[in-house]
Amino acid sequence: MTDAWEWDPSLYSGSARYYAQGRAAYPAELATAFAAELELDGAGRLLDVGCGPGSLTLLLAGAFEEAVGVDADGDMLAEAGRRAAEAGLGNCRWVHRRAEELPAGLGRFRLITFAQSFHWFDRPRVAAAARGMLAPGGVCAHVHASTHEIVHPAIPELVREYLGPVRRAGRGALPEGTAGGEADVYRAAGFHGPRRFEVPGRVVTRTVDDVVAGVFSLSSSAPHLFGERRAEFEAELRRRLAPAETFTVPLRDIAVDLWFTRGC
Repeated sequence: MTDAWEWDPSLYSGSARYYAQGRAAYPAELATAFAAELELDGAGRLLDVGCGPGSLTLLLAGAFEEAVGVDADGDMLAEAGRRAAEAGLGNCRWVHRRAEELPAGLGRFRLITFAQSFHWFDRPRVAAAARGMLAPGGVCAHVHASTHEIVHPAIPELVREYLGPVRRAGRGALPEGTAGGEADVYRAAGFHGPRRFEVPGRVVTRTVDDVVAGVFSLSSSAPHLFGERRAEFEAELRRRLAPAETFTVPLRDIAVDLWFTRGC
């Protein structure tokens, strides 16, 4: 990620309604592993930063007194609220803010999670804020996961045909992709670790509708980027995916790095 790129509210504009269908859900085994690693017992509070439509928040909410999801995209939060109500989860709260606005008076937390979100933030600023928001003994978790995989070479080819060769991101572009090296950022913010645990990957089956939704769930191919050609793009994508009706997709292992406020 270069210094020239700046976040803007259109990053995931139009993607919220596609996200839950287009991305593979986090497996129940991930919640089980969190509970075992951190001895979760229903006490304390969870903060999921960059929660999107609540994919991880909802999975972990049952292990806490309260789960708070923070996201800069109001449509994502509306989808999260709808899904929480559908699941009968009454202990979730959704906060429409950028991560850079933390701590935002939200209080202290037993666990703070970043799942496929940290790279979009002013990372030193957000990491420092997160450390200050942890309750005594609290932990920050960085979830390394992919809930979306390219299932057909026609997809990136077609996106390039419509949007150009450089990866799009909101109103800007990321020719070198998003930032890495998050371990150095956490350590600079005063965290110790990490201690890592992993959940094995799995194989999922995706329909054509799922695959199309997955494309529109990505910041690099969010619906607004296609403008008036969105329907044309979707029709051509479906044509190139034919005659397949389903796709078998292997997902990578999920790795979680736990960061502590003192030596572990």
